[in-house]
Amino acid sequence: MEIPDRIAQQLEGETIQSAVNLGDEDLICFTPTRTILYNGEGLLSDESTEIFTHDVERLNISEGRRKTKFTLEYVDAVESFSVSKKRGKQVLQRLLTGILGVQDVIGEEETVAGVFLFSELTLVITEQRLVKHVGSYVWDPDFEEYPFSDVTGLEFEEGSVATSAVISVGGRPERIKAPSDQAKKLRRTLTKALFAYHEVSSLEELNDAVRDESETATPDDDIGLGLDDSISPLVSDDNDGSQKPAAETEESVSDDGPRLVSSSSETERVGDEGDEETTAVADQQSGIDPEEFEAMQEQIATLTEAVDRQNEQLESQRETIETLIEELRKQV
Repeated sequence: MEIPDRIAQQLEGETIQSAVNLGDEDLICFTPTRTILYNGEGLLSDESTEIFTHDVERLNISEGRRKTKFTLEYVDAVESFSVSKKRGKQVLQRLLTGILGVQDVIGEEETVAGVFLFSELTLVITEQRLVKHVGSYVWDPDFEEYPFSDVTGLEFEEGSVATSAVISVGGRPERIKAPSDQAKKLRRTLTKALFAYHEVSSLEELNDAVRDESETATPDDDIGLGLDDSISPLVSDDNDGSQKPAAETEESVSDDGPRLVSSSSETERVGDEGDEETTAVADQQSGIDPEEFEAMQEQIATLTEAVDRQNEQLESQRETIETLIEELRKQV
């Protein structure tokens, strides 16, 4: 991707860590401390840039039919910008990476694997930790983090409406409820990050490894998380999402970023996906080869990504035509 000279002139010695093509000549670039929005030269407009620093007090987003709007609140100002809804997830993940870096929540070289928004819950999964924020804003300084080094267990409970990921930190379990259409992506992103961190290749190996680590660690009753001994949901069961969880104060993911689904009713536990022996027996009884089934899933995922890319291209072309029509109307 070629970086326009006008953006290069705005870098002030920083390097561009990532960028998202917004269609036509438009581009949004992310440095460690700033987001640079570039609008290319159009039929009736000159090229321009807008700069948004990452030292925000609050971040919020809102989705319309075609656009996703990002609102950044600073100590003395409020700024905003909009991108195509198709690019919203990618932009959100990269923008949050910059914000978390500036606020020293994540390390300088630490990457974000996925961002999930479930009603008022924001989950950020990095290569070293799970970061949780609950509230009407997508982000503000009121957050909690769970380092992977403190994880002592992980399991999944599947229900008809939602799936719960139960992650234990310092021996204390927390339940993350995800709607069914986001649950697989959450599970894939979280397990992949934890597997890489603990150098294992399966859920069984992970639980064995973290169990061994916790047994050899020095006991510490005060782990600083302020959580109950019992499992409590991170997301309210209320349909309107207005009531916050009692013990606490979210896409999403995707391979290209997350949004924006509300959680629903209480999850009914029907089994542990993490039980590999149970899964193997079920496959044998049904006559399905687990390896063939996994290969089929990968093929479906690849086809889905290809269709999504084609849809994005069509959407970009449609938006270009609409923009041209709007400019011509203004000219008339």
